[in-house]
Amino acid sequence: VQLQACGGGLVQPGGSLRLSCAISRSIFSGNMGWYRQAPGKQRELVASITSGGRTTYVDSVKGRFTISRDIGKSTMFLQMNSLEPEDTAVYYCNVWYGAIYWGQGTLVTVSS
Repeated sequence: VQLQACGGGLVQPGGSLRLSCAISRSIFSGNMGWYRQAPGKQRELVASITSGGRTTYVDSVKGRFTISRDIGKSTMFLQMNSLEPEDTAVYYCNVWYGAIYWGQGTLVTVSS
């Protein structure tokens, strides 16, 4: 079982990034999510998508972030627009399918 996240980087405030998480097909039917952990803070759930396609977001990213998935590519995405310095964190992808699986994290830095 593998989760491979990528797409992080340095972006200016107001910019956009799209994170991707390639997920093993054996667990792709599970519920999925993106978490983030900023320096000195606890890891928080940013967005989730159920196996049925229902999405939820933490209030601070509503209207700016969009979680989605491509079943054919076995990949989950997080489109992040209007990025703010407070979005700076390591972002992790996650799947709940009988057990909890984590990707390795990708760093997003929002700074001018």
